[in-house]
Amino acid sequence: MTVFGLLRVTPVTTEDITEDVAAAIDALESHDVTYETTPMATIIEAEDIHELFAACAAAHEAVSTDEIQTLVQVEEKRAVEMTGTDKMDAVEGELGREARSDE
Repeated sequence: MTVFGLLRVTPVTTEDITEDVAAAIDALESHDVTYETTPMATIIEAEDIHELFAACAAAHEAVSTDEIQTLVQVEEKRAVEMTGTDKMDAVEGELGREARSDE
């Protein structure tokens, strides 16, 4: 089974959030997940739903601000073994190019 997650941890403050965002991302390292961070969110891949949620909780708890908003969106493939790379390869195969701009 493969589980994909989109994680966005947002410290709510008027201060610079860079340190807290970095702490949230660093917290993922202690879990059996792979991840890629983008400017808007982090994509997480795990073999187990419990591990994915534990990683998301650790990222949330790593933030030190008094208010935190965390968004988690999950896709679970129960009957199909598929990686994030497989998903991207399928889309890029259909496009006939990489799924990004040339810039």
